[in-house]
Amino acid sequence: MELSEIRTKIDAVDDQLLTLFLERMALSEEVAAYKHEHKLPILNKAREREILAKVTQRAGDKERYAYHLYSTLFELARSRQAELISAPTKVAERVRTALASNSEVFPQTGMVACQGVEGGNSQAACDRLLPRGNIMYVKSFDGVVSAVESGLCQFGVLPIENSSNGSVRKVYQLLQEHDLSVVRSTRLCIRHELLALPGVKQEEITEIYSHEQAIGQCSQFLSRLKDVKVIPCGNTALAAKMVAESGSRHAAAISSHPCAALYGLECVNSAIQDSDNNYTRFICVAKDPVIYAGASRISLIVAFENKPGALYEIISKLAAMDINMTKLESCPVAGSDFEFIFFLELEASVKAPGVLAMLEEMERSCAQFQLLGNYAEV
Repeated sequence: MELSEIRTKIDAVDDQLLTLFLERMALSEEVAAYKHEHKLPILNKAREREILAKVTQRAGDKERYAYHLYSTLFELARSRQAELISAPTKVAERVRTALASNSEVFPQTGMVACQGVEGGNSQAACDRLLPRGNIMYVKSFDGVVSAVESGLCQFGVLPIENSSNGSVRKVYQLLQEHDLSVVRSTRLCIRHELLALPGVKQEEITEIYSHEQAIGQCSQFLSRLKDVKVIPCGNTALAAKMVAESGSRHAAAISSHPCAALYGLECVNSAIQDSDNNYTRFICVAKDPVIYAGASRISLIVAFENKPGALYEIISKLAAMDINMTKLESCPVAGSDFEFIFFLELEASVKAPGVLAMLEEMERSCAQFQLLGNYAEV
């Protein structure tokens, strides 16, 4: 048989498939009306399992492909039913509250909390996110959260991940434990230098101070040093300040170039970080949920039953909506064995058709579901 003939037959089968698919979706809408009238849940796992067992038995050596085809059909049908059934969900209420704020343009001013001191990367992130903001420095990430929750600051800026050294788990933990909303994010190119008092040579240095993330980002350089003690501290700018105030010619800091001028230090070595492609992502959090104009990124925390296919069910919902997932990271649940929560980031807007319905369906099917925010990255 010629290829053209095969393609003609495929086109005919595709026409039949589309007709049957539309018919099946129409029947799913009738099912949705029945479920809504009788207050039944959208998900009927027993019914889906029964159909999958029958399909895989009939599919022969193509049972794996048939299983995925029908699993996707179920996801599409549930997504459509979720659009039609307006059962209340927490995520829908949160989105309505965020959109009702009528805050179209992200503000350029406001009181913002960040961890560290003047000259730190968090300060640079604050300046980018709120160019005319009034910065209040605190000692810890917990302090940033407290300042926002108490209303002392309208916003808080926190580092969330680094391209070389991974996620800042402490910040993820705080997002899980506190009801804050992510309203903005930004990425900064990070350049670390070894700073010391004027005239100090590298061979004189016996102690190096910096934040643990910066230490991790310069691990190769530090591993080559002999008889040098590496000491973690609050952040890179604080490290520079400590070295300047110590007056010691044996102390140095891994910090940024602006901190050298700010604290009267000199660069001893500018080629110390593992990668030149070193970026840190910062998020801006607020007490109340707000969705500003241009929001195109969604952050979530989800947890579900520990069983085969549980994660696939979540991912297939995204695939059915043609939504790109830019981050998926698991984090162990404190105090339990082999249980995890997942942090997800999606390229989507809750204003797009079907997205909120999909989030509502995810909430209904997950043991834990938390919408962190829908925001823009600048």
